[in-house]
Amino acid sequence: MIRAYRTDGSAEVIGPDDATGDFDASIIWLDLVCPTKEEEQQVENRLGIPLPTPEELKDIEPSSRLYVENGGVYMTASLIYKVETDLPRLTDVAFILHGKRLVTIRYAEPKSFALFSASLLRASEKCQTGTILLGRLLETVVDRTAEVLEILATRLDALSVSVFVDRKAARRRPPRFLEDKLLDIASHHQLVSKTRDSLISLSRLVTFLQSQQVVRHEEEAVELCLVVARDVQSLAEHAAFVSNNITFMLDASLGLINVEQNAIIKIFSIASVVFLPPTLVASIYGMNFHVMPELDWNYGYALALVGMLISAVIPFLFFRWKGWL
Repeated sequence: MIRAYRTDGSAEVIGPDDATGDFDASIIWLDLVCPTKEEEQQVENRLGIPLPTPEELKDIEPSSRLYVENGGVYMTASLIYKVETDLPRLTDVAFILHGKRLVTIRYAEPKSFALFSASLLRASEKCQTGTILLGRLLETVVDRTAEVLEILATRLDALSVSVFVDRKAARRRPPRFLEDKLLDIASHHQLVSKTRDSLISLSRLVTFLQSQQVVRHEEEAVELCLVVARDVQSLAEHAAFVSNNITFMLDASLGLINVEQNAIIKIFSIASVVFLPPTLVASIYGMNFHVMPELDWNYGYALALVGMLISAVIPFLFFRWKGWL
């Protein structure tokens, strides 16, 4: 699908019937969403520039993601989407500056594009060239990335509250509670990892964009690039901080699991030690030798029970005195 946005903020969908002639001069932004081969060919013929293929968008070489060709500035960035799901993903989006027009190619629906297109009608007077429009779009992308980090920080706070509770609440936790939390931590780590990858690609894109003559000729575009670059840098630092918190949560959860396992082993160890003396007494008087003086005692059975009880109580009290229980 080809969406065309004009300088007044209005939008329309360009169909196959509009495949001849140049694009209207008022069209400032062409947004290609999951374009077909025919739609790509249509745009290429009408603009006179080649468009990158989906395979080229996935190339990680800087020379394949950031370059100038046939008077067009080609840039590719990885944007995060499906943040609200358990499987956040990255999608490669191409940004092409050709003359005063911006062309974007994407095969997913990052929320930042929907937010920007919705606000474009209200602030169309601020986006009269493709370069400025790209700067505003990158601002929205960065703002959305900041929102993702805020969502992640909120999730980590809730996770911290559920993991680090008082001892009484910890005793009432269901089995495998902490093990299940490890899956949540893994999901959060995946989200922050993809966010950092997205910020790295945006940082490279903005640095490349600042070096282009098409940006240097517009003062507003230069200022927008500087703002976006500073925001990306601050968000990268914040993402590193969040990543460190996730690492701490992982280490703490594993530590709590080890503590709980050690407590269980401790209980069994103490129980075996406590019941060892009574077992020894019962074993002695359970022997079947013919000559055993205690067999003739009238109160031998009661004394054996008392002996077993005392031999169990003494280790128990000793452990309590040592603070092991």
